[in-house]
Amino acid sequence: MARTEHRIEEEGGLEEIVVRVYRCATVVKGGRRFSFSALVVVGDRNGNVGIGYGKGREVPTAVEKGKKLATRNMVSIKLRGGTIPHRVTARYGASKVIMLPASPGTGVIAGAGARAVLELAGVHDVLTKSYGSNSPKNLCRAVFEGLRSMLQPSEVEALRGVKLAV
Repeated sequence: MARTEHRIEEEGGLEEIVVRVYRCATVVKGGRRFSFSALVVVGDRNGNVGIGYGKGREVPTAVEKGKKLATRNMVSIKLRGGTIPHRVTARYGASKVIMLPASPGTGVIAGAGARAVLELAGVHDVLTKSYGSNSPKNLCRAVFEGLRSMLQPSEVEALRGVKLAV
């Protein structure tokens, strides 16, 4: 099934990207009965991002449920300018993602799933490399967990009880 990507502006300043729509079929007496699921990323491009995975008998229903779950699961991301504060390695399932801060003008160097999460989080310059499974579900979750786990230098100073030279 082809990957679909939609961008829709919302009233609350949130954008959504449908990363992938999955089709599942169950065989019943009268033939095949299809159901759909959608992986949706929602963000405001200003440090807030969420991921949702909705299921339904029709595609619009699945997308709507995914969007609702994504807005419910939104978290605030700590950024430094247009990039991430430090190198991050994150795993989810069989996917592993390494994200590196990049200089201004580099852009978002990432695949489709990781790019959706990073762009809607407000990251403008970052380098990524994925290892293991290239499933969009796991890659999006790995990037999301990596962004959630980032710390600002002031938070590291407080945890360690020292003054960092930045």
